[in-house]
Amino acid sequence: MPEKPIVLATGNPGKLREIAQVLAGLPVDIVGLNELAAIPEPEETGDTFARNARDKALYYAQATGQWCLADDSGLEVDALGGEPGVRSARYSSDTVAPGAGRSIVDLANNTKLLAALEDVPDHLRTARFVCCLALADRSGVLIETSGTFEGLIARGAAGDNGFGYDPLFYVPDCNCTAAQLPPEEKNRISHRGQAVKRFVELLADHLARKS
Repeated sequence: MPEKPIVLATGNPGKLREIAQVLAGLPVDIVGLNELAAIPEPEETGDTFARNARDKALYYAQATGQWCLADDSGLEVDALGGEPGVRSARYSSDTVAPGAGRSIVDLANNTKLLAALEDVPDHLRTARFVCCLALADRSGVLIETSGTFEGLIARGAAGDNGFGYDPLFYVPDCNCTAAQLPPEEKNRISHRGQAVKRFVELLADHLARKS
């Protein structure tokens, strides 16, 4: 079966790497946005991860004419009423210059989160990562999946394997942060890993029916 090109609607190399690793066994060719001619980013106006993933998948499917897989994910902190939520990537936008690099944004986001939780006791620092995936073509959404990853917000960063909030996200069952997990272990248990695993099953069935 020839490989089916799928555009992954993200400029985040961490997301691209994680999803491509899990989809490696399927007859698909994952294409990042950085491999295509520049496409203006759509505004994320949805109030849920699922809505944003759906909107992005449809937007890029229309723009490229290809199947498009979009991910919307982020961190929900219970003590902050679910924030930063759908604004996870933009949590510190009021303090970071437009166009700042990913590492600068990540550091600013983590610094702001730690400050917001400074007076919150350890047992109330519960949080979860949420990931929603949507695959679309020009006609509409083909597949949707989701996953969650429960943990606590640590009082300081640890680990170099992750990105975003991973260095602050402590996983009690593993006694380490998400950024200290080996990539294969993180892919197995993380929110994105769970969502992609379900997606792989549905995509394999979809491709089989199309062949």
